[in-house]
Amino acid sequence: MTLHPILFMGGSGAIGHHTARALRAAYPDVPLLIGGRDLAKAQRTAEQLGGAQAVVIDSSAEDLGLGDRAVSAVVVFYMDHALAGLRFAQQRGVPHLSISSGVFEIAPEIAMYMHTPGASAIVLGYEWMVGATTVSTLSIAREFGRIGAIRIDALVDEQDTGGPTVASDFKHLNKMLPAALTRRDGLFVWREGEDSKTRFQALDGTEIEASGFSSIDVAGLAAATGAPNVQFNIGIGVSSSRRQGQPMSTEIIIELAGEDLDGNPLRTRHAVVHPAGTAPLTGLSVAMNLERLLGLDGQPATPPGLYFPYQLLDAEAYLERLKGEGGELRRLQVG
Repeated sequence: MTLHPILFMGGSGAIGHHTARALRAAYPDVPLLIGGRDLAKAQRTAEQLGGAQAVVIDSSAEDLGLGDRAVSAVVVFYMDHALAGLRFAQQRGVPHLSISSGVFEIAPEIAMYMHTPGASAIVLGYEWMVGATTVSTLSIAREFGRIGAIRIDALVDEQDTGGPTVASDFKHLNKMLPAALTRRDGLFVWREGEDSKTRFQALDGTEIEASGFSSIDVAGLAAATGAPNVQFNIGIGVSSSRRQGQPMSTEIIIELAGEDLDGNPLRTRHAVVHPAGTAPLTGLSVAMNLERLLGLDGQPATPPGLYFPYQLLDAEAYLERLKGEGGELRRLQVG
């Protein structure tokens, strides 16, 4: 079967680079289209990656300015407020994965899916690190017969700022939604003000000031586990590795509480760690979602539908690839 190029809309940034590298590590011959508004920048990226072509994206055009050029999937690395990439993917009947919208912005995408549910596979890739958090959490959840509470605390190193697109996306999210979607005693509520402020222990035990964050992980994990209490917090500071004189890393602390398979009380604490920061971890997640969507892993391609990343990613395979990049899901002592 001939695989048409995967279109990376906004693929010149750090996450696009890391996604391409992760894909190529497993599937060296996957062709790519690097799309952007700046052709010269896209061409530089395409040349660096090899096996890629640069194209200018016209979001106002039905065909994105690509004419009849065939693609196998569309990945959007920025906030596509016009949903141009999704419209294009549905017209072509190819999978669509977007990673930058907030939980409060998914209604237009869901509406487009509902009107043509059989057009293509659509992945709401807005989980923290596009599935790294949820896949790990649900893997841990297998130890539980009942989960009463899930708490996610993400530590982003202050040096791990990403590029201008990432900064712009976070500025938009914080402006539009300062309150944090949370599940509390079975109810979905919005934490704000003092109620949103919290602290957590980093991997090395350092206390980190944090605030609630409206990640779609909250909705997905609540639905997948039935946990009546789910919260997500984010703190920006010095990562544990950098405090030890090493390069910055990213770390995600996952705490679960409930009952084990025999009905006994159980609390666990784990950390997802990647030694190179947020962009490589996100890139790995995007790459593995694409592999599953297109059937590159040898299984049938994902049929049309609306998906969370954790519904596509195999936990064992994901954690093995994470380990191959020097990351891990680490079990911690419960304090």
